[in-house]
Amino acid sequence: MSNPTLTAEQLATELTALAQEALAHIQAAPDLTQLEQARQHFTGKKSRLVELSKGLGQLDADMRKTQGAVLHQYREQLNAALQQRQSDLKQAALTAQLAAEAIDVTLPSRGQQAGSLHPVTQTLERISGFFTRAGFTVEQGPEVEDDYHNFSALNIPESHPARAMHDTFYFDAHHLLRTHTSSVQIRTLEQKSVPLRIICPGRVYRCDSDQTHSPMFHQVEGLVVAERTSFAELKGLIIQFLNVFFEKELTVRFRPSYFPFTEPSAEVDIMDERGRWLEVLGCGMVHPNVLTQCGIDATQYTGFAFGLGVERFAMLRYGVTDLRQFFQNDIRFLRQFSPL
Repeated sequence: MSNPTLTAEQLATELTALAQEALAHIQAAPDLTQLEQARQHFTGKKSRLVELSKGLGQLDADMRKTQGAVLHQYREQLNAALQQRQSDLKQAALTAQLAAEAIDVTLPSRGQQAGSLHPVTQTLERISGFFTRAGFTVEQGPEVEDDYHNFSALNIPESHPARAMHDTFYFDAHHLLRTHTSSVQIRTLEQKSVPLRIICPGRVYRCDSDQTHSPMFHQVEGLVVAERTSFAELKGLIIQFLNVFFEKELTVRFRPSYFPFTEPSAEVDIMDERGRWLEVLGCGMVHPNVLTQCGIDATQYTGFAFGLGVERFAMLRYGVTDLRQFFQNDIRFLRQFSPL
């Protein structure tokens, strides 16, 4: 570099040459990257412009004022050229993008394909439709439940394995994601008078995940409380429901089982076309402790309850072998359940 202390004439001559070179590079920059390189070279920290600016301190006041004004004019000229070129390049890029992405609005449309309800929703509505026609009302409740409504009021003792952390999503010692919609039955018994016939559809949560289990799934639970109910009435209702849902006469069996909130209790199985028994739901007569806990006279009223997994019924009805397909949102899978 030459000595930064120059006469006014020498400075003007050098800046004129620098300006011509800089403007040529700026105008020739084909893109924003090379334009930035030109800016760094001609106005950056290591540029001749900065070196000359630093040399102003060696001049007397009058010379510093005169040459400072010349340098400022040069810097403004370059900045204006840089801004203009940057604007031109951005506009050119936008124009090219718009041309590349242009849409011919005169082309025929691709058409629209009607959507449909998710197969789980279709199954849920099919189940609910049967029971509402049978005189049941639909009740809803919170998905975040307390320990009392989810366990204690259902005659589930503190030591029961269903309360374990590996089965239940807990928020704290007393609040959790409900593990069944039976909690809605308890809330309804607390708030409404008997007799009643209700179903409680909704999402429930358990720590389980494989091709036949999901951490979140749907249940429909039913409850009947009246002065006169019987296991025979429960059995007839369930058999009728299964025949209507699957649209054929089924071979059904009731197998003795155990649930803390019903006594006696049963698992319900149906026979498939290969002669195999498939478990589909659980049921039983409401345990007197549950009625008493809700303030109902168990010597005057009896009840029965049942519960089923909606995804289980959807899998059986549509021949789906992997539960996870319902939640992967593969449009090719879901399209199979669109209405004809």
